Amino acid sequence: MAQRGPTRLARNLTTPRNVQKDTLPNGLMVITEAMPAVRSISLGIWLRVGSRQEAQSENGLSHFIEHMVFKGTEKRSAEEIARAADAIGGHLDAFTSKEYTNFSIKVLDEHLERAFDILADLVRHPLFRSEEISKESRVIEEEIRMVEDIPDDLVHEMFTQSYWRGHALGRPILGTRRTVRSFSRRRVLDFYQRHYTPANLLVTAAGHLEHSRILDLVNAAFKDLSRNGSSPRQAPPTPHPHLRYRRKKELEQAHLCVGTEACSFADPKRYAMHILNAVLGGGMSSRLFQNIREKRGLAYSVFSSVNCYRDAGSLTVYAGIAPNNLRQTLDLILEEFHRLKSDPIPDDEFQRAKDYLKGSTLLGLESTGSRMSSLARHELYYGRYVSLDEIEASVDAVTQDQVLAIAREVFRPEALAATVLGPRQDIRLTRDQLAC
Repeated sequence: MAQRGPTRLARNLTTPRNVQKDTLPNGLMVITEAMPAVRSISLGIWLRVGSRQEAQSENGLSHFIEHMVFKGTEKRSAEEIARAADAIGGHLDAFTSKEYTNFSIKVLDEHLERAFDILADLVRHPLFRSEEISKESRVIEEEIRMVEDIPDDLVHEMFTQSYWRGHALGRPILGTRRTVRSFSRRRVLDFYQRHYTPANLLVTAAGHLEHSRILDLVNAAFKDLSRNGSSPRQAPPTPHPHLRYRRKKELEQAHLCVGTEACSFADPKRYAMHILNAVLGGGMSSRLFQNIREKRGLAYSVFSSVNCYRDAGSLTVYAGIAPNNLRQTLDLILEEFHRLKSDPIPDDEFQRAKDYLKGSTLLGLESTGSRMSSLARHELYYGRYVSLDEIEASVDAVTQDQVLAIAREVFRPEALAATVLGPRQDIRLTRDQLAC
């Protein structure tokens, strides 16, 4: 047990990577990583709520509140929030995902107290003025239109909505024009009061810091919050292997998404899944990039990605191609699926994928911001800190047979889904075209 100011805190975790974790009596968790060699500090306040926790009529409220906290608090106007961050050279940011929301700031270590005061003020004391809600509704409607004008974003959104049909994971993070227009101050306040509670809050920090000082700041800002409220767990989504085409006649290209089910964020098979993705379309040496772009010149953008959630996941392949090349590109993608589930990956290619995965993970943790984010994601999805040594050992332990088994599991024709966004009226997909 450790005493920090007037409140007693339970010490939970200490690791060799200077990571420490404490929980306030009201349930709010604080995790820090000291990085003595740097001068910056990245601070993040995380909420265990995203678009997945919204009812259908609330779709978009998590993202809406993320915007609204910047419109004024009890201490600062919107302009004063911006000036306060600029005055300390701070980079103030926020985002909403399917399963969590983040507010963050990065500053020099000498500005820690002022930076945390700005961040805590945003989360604790937003005003949610009715006139600002009305204006922000129009702003987010424009953001929705912007997504609809970017075809590669739109085709991924279409795929997600169809693949997780009937579940909150399939709904857009931004919401819809209809739901966003319906948001009133009462509805915003109700959602905020239900979800912005200590049980749902997590504070992480990384950089030139002392854990005890971060605890003091968090305790001073949040200790008066009562221990109540939590987000109910939803049932896992059911995949829908769909075939969907939408015409948008002003486009020059056809935009293709082919996907299948993948593992969840904490699934032990996730390392094998990410190696499979690296071989398939995760980098410039991947099979899709080399065979579709470099050898045949069919696409400028072609890649695969894995989207993992708490209890589900999907692997998708995207390609932007001339409409006349759609069928050839689809056949080449299916050919790679077939190869991956028919033959073990050759030794040199397998090792290259492992090195790519380990290297990208390590390079992604070079900044205080990325370290701060990784602390949060580890806690949100694993409930503990996962060391770099553990990640590296887990990647090294994956065998070719394990990747082959996953490929055979996910690349079944009946499990595949496909979405196409294109300019022609005559583009149609059939189930037998997805044989692999």
